[in-house]
Amino acid sequence: MAESIDWDPVRELARQVEAGEPLSLTSEVRDLLLRSAREVGIPEEEAHASVSGVATATTLLLEVRRRIRDGSQRLMRALSGARRLRDMGDVAGARALLEEVLAVEPVPLYREQAEFALEDLE
Repeated sequence: MAESIDWDPVRELARQVEAGEPLSLTSEVRDLLLRSAREVGIPEEEAHASVSGVATATTLLLEVRRRIRDGSQRLMRALSGARRLRDMGDVAGARALLEEVLAVEPVPLYREQAEFALEDLE
């Protein structure tokens, strides 16, 4: 991916909301949510509709954070398992783990990393 991704502001904002602070839907927060939604594979139309109100923007924020967290965990498990299987000589098993991630992963960055790992098996 060409652009630099920084999801720390999303994580921090989600922590604040989960701690009971209401989401302040400023133009900066809208921009953050729209950019982050695109980075985690949420359709642009859906994201734009979601930033029209606090409740839907809060739902979008939590979905973005969920995709970041779940995708990261899924990818790390697959990379670790694929490396272990490859080292044991089971390249087909390693390939299958990475292909399973690609079958379900919506986050472009994580898909790209899984694709790179798959190429490294060749």
